[in-house]
Amino acid sequence: PQAYNIHVNGVLHCRVRYSQLLGLHEQCPLGPTFIMPYVQAQSVPNDEYDVPLSLWPAAHIQIKKEYGSNVVPAFPPKKIFTLTPAEVEQRREQLEKYMQAVRQDPLLGASEMFNSFLRKAQQETQQIPTEEVALDICLSNGQKVTVNILTSDQTEDVLDAVATKLDLPDDLVGYFSLFLVREGVDGGLTFVRKLQEFELPYVSITSLRSSEFHILLRKSYWDMAYDADVMDNRVGLNLLYAQTVSDIERGWILVNKDQHRQLKSLQEKGSKKEFIHLGQTLKYYGYIKFDPCITDFPEKGCQVIVSAGNNELNFHVKLPNEQMKEGSFKVTRMRCWRVTSSQVPIANGTTNPCSSSKCEVKLELAFEYLMSKDRLQWVTITSQQAIMMSICLQSMVDELMVKKSGGSIKKMLRKRHNGSIHRPDSQQAVKSPPLLDSPDPNREQIVKLSTKLSSVSLRGISASNSANDISGNDFHGNYAFEGIGDDDL
Repeated sequence: PQAYNIHVNGVLHCRVRYSQLLGLHEQCPLGPTFIMPYVQAQSVPNDEYDVPLSLWPAAHIQIKKEYGSNVVPAFPPKKIFTLTPAEVEQRREQLEKYMQAVRQDPLLGASEMFNSFLRKAQQETQQIPTEEVALDICLSNGQKVTVNILTSDQTEDVLDAVATKLDLPDDLVGYFSLFLVREGVDGGLTFVRKLQEFELPYVSITSLRSSEFHILLRKSYWDMAYDADVMDNRVGLNLLYAQTVSDIERGWILVNKDQHRQLKSLQEKGSKKEFIHLGQTLKYYGYIKFDPCITDFPEKGCQVIVSAGNNELNFHVKLPNEQMKEGSFKVTRMRCWRVTSSQVPIANGTTNPCSSSKCEVKLELAFEYLMSKDRLQWVTITSQQAIMMSICLQSMVDELMVKKSGGSIKKMLRKRHNGSIHRPDSQQAVKSPPLLDSPDPNREQIVKLSTKLSSVSLRGISASNSANDISGNDFHGNYAFEGIGDDDL
């Protein structure tokens, strides 16, 4: 039977058959969602699929009866006869769109049934049995915490195990997250992604088969006002202090000579709170810095270093004339954003079309920004960390909306009840981006996103109704978007 590679956030997550996805479709449950990942499907030869997954019983009739037939997205129909190559590709595209639609639906996307399906598929695809193992979690100061877990433990379970090992209070666990990072030969860190509830951290890190990758514990919020909650606890204070010291040493936080002298004095005195308070006044405090990449703003082909923090993306751009420019894009002025991917030939001097072994995936993050009162413009970033950038934007929006609704991130409670995750009403996430296009070797190989979006690149606010936009279903609005006047710019 035909099998499909399921890629989530740019990484092979699992292989499944059509019948297994149909089984998932027939029992799609309901639940709130936080992060919507990039999901893509690829057809694979029959002999590549050698991991038998359990088929899931159908409950589609019950779902329709209880929630109505419009709740669950349309699923590619069964075929009686053997599929032709064209039909196989058509089904692949339909399955990809189905998985993306389910994941982005605020009712279906983060249900325990959907996430457990992906976790089970990931574990069985990698052929890792359920057993007790020791997993190393890195702290910002370079130290490692070893926790004893099961290979089948999900992200939340591992985070709780780390908190227990560190003696971090339960009501502070929600202030931290686990991140997959890659360490360079120079000790620099590249953030790959934030670990999600649909994956098993042990399986995710093991399947990469490289000692360059680590799981890092880091604070997960952006508003420094929450630092006060964390610093009231000894363990929380130590974690935040270690992260601040690390960010300064890596050059992520800018420090002049006088400030460096003050910080060193506070370190020698062991004044950790005062050290953090001074750090909060420094430029780029709490930001995540990304690897150098390319942008089309203010000109095409500009080299840029992007940092995410303080509800903005900060650009440090090198113009073609070697001049350096700096500027920031506030998340509240981004009407929407989107991540796209395409397959491009590996630079080997040939112009042959892509094959699976001769191509690499190019990722781009594009956001529509309110440049002035009546002018929206698309800005594009070409970076292998585009998905991580998008996750940062999403979490900024979530945090802003929680705060706007009068809620708090103080332990975004994830108490399990009857197999599903429940959070306080004030902490329900909003539906917003990203949605990605998949790389497809049958499509045009090198297509600039600015070309794809040229017909919708400049729009006045009054004309930006997504229902009238080209590919409107592919763009998801930012609920934290705020209209501004020229006087605010």
